[in-house]
Amino acid sequence: MKAAFCTGPLTFEVRDVAQPTPGSTEAVVRVRSCGICGSDLHAFHGSMPPLPVCPGHEVSGEVVAVGGSPSHVRPGDRVAVEPCPGCRECWCCRSGNYQLCRNFRSLGMTEDGGFAEYVRVPLHALYPLPAGIDFEIGSLAEPLAVGVHAVRLGNIHAGDRVAVLGAGSIGLLTVAAAKAAGATEVWVTARHPHQRAAAELLGASRVFSGPDAGTALRDAASQEWVDTVIETVGGTADTVDEAVDIVRPAGSVIVLGVFTTKPSFNALALMMKEVRITGSMTYNRPGPQADFDVALQLLAAEPERYRRLITHRFPLEQITQGFEAAADKRSGSIKVSIRPAD
Repeated sequence: MKAAFCTGPLTFEVRDVAQPTPGSTEAVVRVRSCGICGSDLHAFHGSMPPLPVCPGHEVSGEVVAVGGSPSHVRPGDRVAVEPCPGCRECWCCRSGNYQLCRNFRSLGMTEDGGFAEYVRVPLHALYPLPAGIDFEIGSLAEPLAVGVHAVRLGNIHAGDRVAVLGAGSIGLLTVAAAKAAGATEVWVTARHPHQRAAAELLGASRVFSGPDAGTALRDAASQEWVDTVIETVGGTADTVDEAVDIVRPAGSVIVLGVFTTKPSFNALALMMKEVRITGSMTYNRPGPQADFDVALQLLAAEPERYRRLITHRFPLEQITQGFEAAADKRSGSIKVSIRPAD
């Protein structure tokens, strides 16, 4: 089969490799759609070392082989893939907090991922796609589950005002998750006009953009409480400091952006306002429903609205062009999908 590997900054190589076979608790999925994540772009830009494995973790596809005894999936089933399955043995995994597993592993990071024609996946990491969700929409389950998890950690409910810093795909999907949780208002910061339009499409009440966006956001927050701020930018941004500044006293800041440097913030303001800062790591199963289950329900309710976030589509052989489009927001990109198989 063919699989793509990031071999250095701005460089991908598509190789012929052996097709995986499933172990007794695994399945092999034919990848139909795999989205490019912001964390993938860090490696592409060289801010993280090239991975020794095939990247890609926003995966949907079709089960082609199942190892061991029959389970909840069988060959031919359409599925979304939860890429951080955990060991299923430690306390974190047994309590549903497999995102905190000490033996953390992830498709596309520690094991071969979805920028390939086929991928091997633990059976318990497969979620059947609801009727009405195609593979393209199904690949949004992973980034939407990230937003669902952050919103749940922020205990967002009806009547809350939420500010989402950043309008990349994670930020935009967090807007949708916050609205679904009942937030009365959701404010967003966005750099580009197409991000602004997407934020409004997903229910944002106010969008702050342009060179004076930060000042306008601070002015608005000084007049109206922001109960929870969700930081989705990461990188080298000063957005944690901005979040502490604008959140109300005793409010919450949820950090889910992937930072490549140590962020600084006003610790005195943190103390005097009694702000709670919580890190948000992917998704988990806090009870009968996993964050992935909630994400799939949201997608099934309005699939065509979410489809508008997928702005570019490339075959596996053109993955470098796909990453270039994802990295250049002047292209109008929000979510770029790589399609190893049609």
